[in-house]
Amino acid sequence: MKLEPTSGARLGAPPLLPFQIDVHRSVLADLQHRLRSAQFIRQERPTRWQGGTDVDYLGELARYWSNDFDWWAAQSRLNTYKHFRASIDGVMMHAVHLPSAGAPGANPIPIMLCHGWPSCFVEQLELAERLSDPARFGADPADAFDVVIPSLPGFGYSGLPNAPLTRARMAELAHGLMHDAFGYSRYATFGGDIGGGVATWLGSLHAEAVLGVHLIHPPRGVLHDQASLSPAEQQFIDAEAAYDALDEGYSSIMQTRPDTIASALIDSPVGLAAWIVDKFRDWADCNGDLEARINRDTLLTIITLYWVTGTIRSSFQSYFDYSYNPPHPPITVPVGVTLSAEPSERDFPRSLIERVCSDVRFWNEPKRGGHFMPLEEPDLLARDIRSFYRLCAAR
Repeated sequence: MKLEPTSGARLGAPPLLPFQIDVHRSVLADLQHRLRSAQFIRQERPTRWQGGTDVDYLGELARYWSNDFDWWAAQSRLNTYKHFRASIDGVMMHAVHLPSAGAPGANPIPIMLCHGWPSCFVEQLELAERLSDPARFGADPADAFDVVIPSLPGFGYSGLPNAPLTRARMAELAHGLMHDAFGYSRYATFGGDIGGGVATWLGSLHAEAVLGVHLIHPPRGVLHDQASLSPAEQQFIDAEAAYDALDEGYSSIMQTRPDTIASALIDSPVGLAAWIVDKFRDWADCNGDLEARINRDTLLTIITLYWVTGTIRSSFQSYFDYSYNPPHPPITVPVGVTLSAEPSERDFPRSLIERVCSDVRFWNEPKRGGHFMPLEEPDLLARDIRSFYRLCAAR
């Protein structure tokens, strides 16, 4: 797969500044102190996990974090990748770049992988390696991509704009990063959760630049005429509403009182871990055994990045600003879907996405892999992304 030559920073474009993760030892020493002096709630009922993160699991995780987790090894591993920062429209954006390992001069397709919440760029690294160097994983080297993984605004080492953080605003910042800083005239996108919203807005706002949009969470669109819903569509929407009634407490707090909960989480690493682990376990396709899907060191690398960057509150901003999002315009670029198997997506009717996307070119329901599919099923997802963009590049 290839495009015509597209890369090269534009005249007057924001410079890409090399960057490395470098956490000061005093920050880690403070983290250790807080972990070792943490207080835990009592287990009031014999049932585990029903009220949120299980206290026994949380205590075990905190002890491992304090005594066994090696942040310096994790930091060293993360710094083997090429990190950059660039000021896009006044907002400092961070990204990891994995250049194609394909043949020189092959002009591979550039692709941007967008994470969601409660996640960060680390979620995309396993997938990115398979896309940038497919030969290393037994796939065709001609399918190599140039991969860019942004930290979305408010996450990790990316800043926040002064305006409301809508999906459209996030998409414009992501486009500035790809088009201006990295110099890609055309590029592919992939995303889930918030990152999926960013990808679909890119497809609407910059159809001239976006080769296609690959998603694990299809857009619902704005359904103006509820009476026009098919029985399958209505059944899915009703099931989703029933699931949300039990799951959406976290988002209600983040939408209405983000400062209150963030003030507790930024002062307590155990509280931060509880808030994040609750959603990882609920949304991963893990049958209640989170670490069977996502290993403990990876989980703690993500949580530690939230802690050392102090960005748990800023990661809530798109929730707090959600009411500023306008109705989504139609999506006319090619769309591919590898449907997540998490409860909120299961049995999603293809007809529902076809209400808002005019060119659904690829659809797969693998029945495995959840909200964090790039971590859970990187091989499956890489195969689907390659298949979808072959279809896009062929036209």
